[in-house]
Amino acid sequence: MTRLAPLLILFTAMAAQAAGPAPRERIERGRYLINATGCMDCHTPLKNGPRGPEPDRTRLFAGHPEALAMPPAPALPAGPWLVVASATNTAWAGPWGVSYTANLTPDPDTGLGRWSAQDFVRTMRSGRHLGSGRPLLPPMPAAYGQMSDEDLQAMFAYLQTLPPVRNRVPAPLPPAAR
Repeated sequence: MTRLAPLLILFTAMAAQAAGPAPRERIERGRYLINATGCMDCHTPLKNGPRGPEPDRTRLFAGHPEALAMPPAPALPAGPWLVVASATNTAWAGPWGVSYTANLTPDPDTGLGRWSAQDFVRTMRSGRHLGSGRPLLPPMPAAYGQMSDEDLQAMFAYLQTLPPVRNRVPAPLPPAAR
């Protein structure tokens, strides 16, 4: 039995290394990536604070506020203009129509609570909801699809640690008939 102990220790160490970073390390990596890539800039509504617009920390990553009904988007002037955005920075209008930023919290009914890490990776990689649904719309950067599976899984792991926020984001609107 004593001759098997070193093999058992070696096998255990190899298995732990093959499993990837410990969950805490993966979550911290995800937090770093979420912050470095600016996900909060669009997925957390802005509110007016003493120094101007600031993230609403009670709605971290909850997406466009469900209770905030948006009027029709203004027509874009001729020329180089491409988009208009809401004061919350969670609704965007352009040639694609109107898009609303998604709820990334782990709420099971209105957020990513029923998603798996693979669902998240497939969505980011394909640019379509759950890999085969409707396209992700601007301003969502397509470049996130170029991130490694490990990085995307870390981002998802971090998002799953957030408090769930029940917030049903409106469906996108098609371009207005011109």
